[in-house]
Amino acid sequence: MARLLAALLAGLLTPVTAVAVDGPAWTATPGPGGDRPYIYAEGAPGTVLEDTLAVTNPGTKPLTVRLRADGEGSRIVLAAPSVTVPPRTRAEVPLSLTVPPNAVPGDHRAAVTASSGGRESRVRIHLRVSGPLLAALTVEDVSVTGGTIRYTLVNRGNTVLSPRVTIMADGLFGEVLRRTPGGLPAELLPARRITLTENWRDRPALDAVEVRVRATAAGAPAADATTSVRFVPWVWCASALALGAAAAALWLRRRRGRPSAPECEQATADRQLARSGA
Repeated sequence: MARLLAALLAGLLTPVTAVAVDGPAWTATPGPGGDRPYIYAEGAPGTVLEDTLAVTNPGTKPLTVRLRADGEGSRIVLAAPSVTVPPRTRAEVPLSLTVPPNAVPGDHRAAVTASSGGRESRVRIHLRVSGPLLAALTVEDVSVTGGTIRYTLVNRGNTVLSPRVTIMADGLFGEVLRRTPGGLPAELLPARRITLTENWRDRPALDAVEVRVRATAAGAPAADATTSVRFVPWVWCASALALGAAAAALWLRRRRGRPSAPECEQATADRQLARSGA
């Protein structure tokens, strides 16, 4: 830590050639040159790893940027909680990552958040703790409600996964759905789960369907889960029942309005007596 503080106090400051009063805003990137998408570190439990964070001030006034580290699977120490960067200058802030002795092998994510002037910038840190690696993905809780298919992806391993999903459905007369949905997470961290939904607007009106969700990811065995659902056009059924009930009521009403056979015979006899008396 003394060496880290000394490096900061010595001022690892590099002039920035871009000069413009109304130029680009300040940036925070992995050091030293900012050409890395994230800070990558790998080590065994108990290891102390070192890297740098670059803060660039292209403006014409000094800039003070506050720094905050957060993450899992490691302890991140910055050389200082803030850094003041002169105009048109890039400052490199040393940082160290200590992997705990009891850290779980596999992939972990962390970040350093820089903030100044009402805006924030996050520098991602990808840490891989040495040890046995396991890629495992499962699909759980598949259900269909109305026109929505719902399912959950779970990362059961210790490596970061980039899942891909295919949704299939077979009805009584063959396949009724095969789709590769978008909107999946680019990364699913270890021990994390995410519940997703897919709209099924062209679902069958009348069918018995088995829905299968298959998920794959590099290095992990394919995972499947299924559910069954029956589609019944209840509106049509209700209309048919209503029509049937109306027809039955009309038939009964007409039936009750007709005289019975004995009544008909009595009426005929009465008419004959009336004619004979006349």
